[in-house]
Amino acid sequence: METEEKDAQKDYEEFIKDSAEKRQSCGKSMTEKEAARSEAETALTETTQAHKGKQTELMNTDKIIMDLHGDCDWLLKNFDVRKTARAGEVDSLNKAKAILSGADYSLVQTGVKHHLRRVHHH
Repeated sequence: METEEKDAQKDYEEFIKDSAEKRQSCGKSMTEKEAARSEAETALTETTQAHKGKQTELMNTDKIIMDLHGDCDWLLKNFDVRKTARAGEVDSLNKAKAILSGADYSLVQTGVKHHLRRVHHH
């Protein structure tokens, strides 16, 4: 009976020791899991914020593209009108340059008128 009691005591002590080790292991595992969960939540928050930032950036890019598209449409639609206007401006600038260089278009035209008048008077 004494031997049986010693064996039972030994089994009980081993059971208590094993239980303590399991509790310690479970506690350590729980702590590690809590830390991993906290890290995952932080990563999720950061990812969510980054996603919102990218969505805002995408919306801004879409607006820029729409504005550029509108500008391009306007340029294409008005290209011929603008080309004609520029040609007129270039012609006017060339005439102004010639006048400043010494040409006198008004005298040339006046001279032609006088010449025609002389022909009529004879």
